[in-house]
Amino acid sequence: MSRNPAIKYKRILIKLSGEVLLGEDDFGINQATLEWIANEIKNLKESGVEIALVIGGGNIIRGQGLAQDGMQRVTADQMGMLATVINALAIQDALERNGMFARVMSAIKINEVCEDFIRRRAVRHLEKGRIVVLAAGTGNPFFTTDSAASLRSIEIDAELLIKATKVDGIYNLDPKLSAQAKLIEKISYDDVLSRKLKVMDATAIVLCRDNNMPLRVLNMMKKNAFLDAVCGKDIGTFVSGDIDDRKFN
Repeated sequence: MSRNPAIKYKRILIKLSGEVLLGEDDFGINQATLEWIANEIKNLKESGVEIALVIGGGNIIRGQGLAQDGMQRVTADQMGMLATVINALAIQDALERNGMFARVMSAIKINEVCEDFIRRRAVRHLEKGRIVVLAAGTGNPFFTTDSAASLRSIEIDAELLIKATKVDGIYNLDPKLSAQAKLIEKISYDDVLSRKLKVMDATAIVLCRDNNMPLRVLNMMKKNAFLDAVCGKDIGTFVSGDIDDRKFN
């Protein structure tokens, strides 16, 4: 497959929250949203980009929420990991129905339905043009799928981590609660942490910061958002370690 010369990043990792898969539904997987995601990824794939995905499970089970309701935290988080496997299989199916090759790799052993995550094998899949869907988070309780996305993007030598959301990026205030909320176009990891901006958990941000992994937060429901991001366009919010935040806030 020939590579689009406008592409700035050869290999990326996209973090999808489970809630994104809800679409307009209250629970489960919305098929129209799943099809939208598959089409957007297909456009990206046809440009010659190597793509890995990390998926959450919040549309089915949120481990942290179950723990807050009284369930033992480790058990709750393990149930959440299984929910991400369900979502990963749904995404794999949607990608394959749209003519792409995909592999689900899990951080926990569940060999009857997907492969184990082995770094070298994941990289080889990417090199062969397959989309790798990474499930079950890090395989450990107490770590979010955001942290898993940061970790996996570093492990596979991705050049960009994309956090796909339903809002346009990172805001200085919650846009759902304040009419004065402003989109932050560029910001440093340290400023995200010091201002306690809720884009990803602190562990995920620190992993990106300490390993110089650039992060772009964008609205995945805007057509060609992924493609615009890998072409280096100023879409959403860009987070890195060498930004003077005073210029943008």
